[in-house]
Amino acid sequence: MDARILLVEDDPSIREVTAIGLRTAGFEVETAAEGAAGLERWRHDQPDLVLLDVMLPRLDGLEVCREIRRESTVPIVMLTARGDTIDVVVGLEAGADDYVRKPFEVPELVARVRAALRRGSGARRDDGAPTAADETPLRLGPLVIDLAGRSVTRDGSSEEIPLTRTEFDLLVDLARHPGQVLGRDTLLDRIWGYDYLGDSRLVDVAIGRLRAKIEADPGAPELILTVRGAGYKAAR
Repeated sequence: MDARILLVEDDPSIREVTAIGLRTAGFEVETAAEGAAGLERWRHDQPDLVLLDVMLPRLDGLEVCREIRRESTVPIVMLTARGDTIDVVVGLEAGADDYVRKPFEVPELVARVRAALRRGSGARRDDGAPTAADETPLRLGPLVIDLAGRSVTRDGSSEEIPLTRTEFDLLVDLARHPGQVLGRDTLLDRIWGYDYLGDSRLVDVAIGRLRAKIEADPGAPELILTVRGAGYKAAR
């Protein structure tokens, strides 16, 4: 996989070891040691994926993530040493696609990076399932989902709803199966693209962000429904 990665990490030993591991895996890697420099390098280099430490000097990783999300849907994987659930959730709500806890093994990180890049590229899944680009537009209530163009609009409007790549893929998977309950583990496998360790927060936070963008009233959703104890389903 020929992809360019920006690694923003202030710990020099972690930065060096991680960069070496990613280069050995075949990636081109640029690095930055603090948040403001990382944001500047991202804007200059336009990498295919950003690995972003949460705790950074000058400008923390959460704010860097928010700034990038205002301009791009590039995949972002957060690196965090924090163990509290709230810190992980805040990172995901800032727009990150995934997170990896420190200390991590480089092969695990490489697997996460490859999965995030596959999602971002819209590549055909290993199981041979059709990708978005293979299909005609989907409808979910007032939403028109242009699979080939990876865009979502409402009836009567040409203005796109700004979804991240993960949010778009999640919406598509639910819209393809209206009325069918999809469990969190199923969505983790389909959307995040690898055997995840069962952290349903990725799904719950992504659903929350998606509802905030597509529902008339996110507190009383009508398009993506929660089935208590089972998962989520798209309205028929």
